[in-house]
Amino acid sequence: MNFLLMTGAEPSAAGSLVSMVVIYGVLIFALWFFFMRPQSKERKKTQEMLSTLENGDIVCTTSGFYGTIIDIQDDMVIVEFGNNRNCRIPMEKAAIAKVEKPGQATADSDSKK
Repeated sequence: MNFLLMTGAEPSAAGSLVSMVVIYGVLIFALWFFFMRPQSKERKKTQEMLSTLENGDIVCTTSGFYGTIIDIQDDMVIVEFGNNRNCRIPMEKAAIAKVEKPGQATADSDSKK
């Protein structure tokens, strides 16, 4: 600091402004890369899963119930729970956590043996 006073040079406000903008830019990019990007990728994956729903697919709801899709509407599905075929519940597609295609369950269990 004494050196600056002796030479008559003053600290540059423009230099500190540029460094502050660079630091904030890096901080915003890091926040986007570590928080927003993974969330966006997960949202795309979920939308893709929900767009491939078909009648007869076995689904697991967000509450943990397994059922079979018997009808699909715009943003609603009718899911049949249990073996007695009397429990049919309409629910939003957003309540579906996992989807198993009818032939997929046996193929997965065969590959694990």
